[in-house]
Amino acid sequence: MEYGFVGAGEITAAIVEGLSKDITDPPSVFLSPRSRSVGQELSARFANVEVRDSNQAVLDSATTIVLAVRPPIAEEVLRDLTFRPDHVLISALAGVPLDRLRDWAAPAREVVRSIPLPPAARRQSLTAMYPDNPEARALFDSIGGSVVPADETDLDVFSGATATFAAHLDYLGTIAAWMTDQGIEDTTATAFTSHIFGQLGHSLVQQSGSLETLTGKHMTPGGLNEQFLTDLRTNGVPDTVRQALDGILARLRDQ
Repeated sequence: MEYGFVGAGEITAAIVEGLSKDITDPPSVFLSPRSRSVGQELSARFANVEVRDSNQAVLDSATTIVLAVRPPIAEEVLRDLTFRPDHVLISALAGVPLDRLRDWAAPAREVVRSIPLPPAARRQSLTAMYPDNPEARALFDSIGGSVVPADETDLDVFSGATATFAAHLDYLGTIAAWMTDQGIEDTTATAFTSHIFGQLGHSLVQQSGSLETLTGKHMTPGGLNEQFLTDLRTNGVPDTVRQALDGILARLRDQ
């Protein structure tokens, strides 16, 4: 298998690492020159990775193409390229619909939207994609797995969920800062907070029931976890989260 990447940011770097690191027979990977520092670092680490002189050279070298540029410049980038009918374009752009991508990448045979995540570097990214496609599924299953929603519009819901990362980390930062306010040394507070929620993340991955069931397992009637959760619910935190997610979804669907 040969993969070409147009755009060389963090997501490209994560996918390429997942495809290449500690793999006996890794696929050939061709990178665009847009971010030479990223491409040069990856090509220096992995023998299967090469940086091409142009985006068109990437398309000329591979059939399966991953698009990972900023959405505002996607049309400009794609219309400047000559696609073949046998190309499969896998877009990692949030909110850019299939009909627009197909127009920009014509006459490419197949176009797929996807939401790869940074854990792809560790082959632990459960990637949402639409529509189902054997080349895209092979790529994403090799870096952690794939899920295909019933409809393209559902993909925006998955994108909305990923928009919560920074807020979640800020929440953890607030907990660590509160510990520091109580006199705990800053690095100790950060290390402890990161540890307990990192372990909770392992529980999330391994659990097979609902999140509500897992929540119940982490609190007892009248206990401290129940008190904290009740305070947040009383102050409308879940409603605020839902409203913010509704705003994200509206933005994605208005693009």
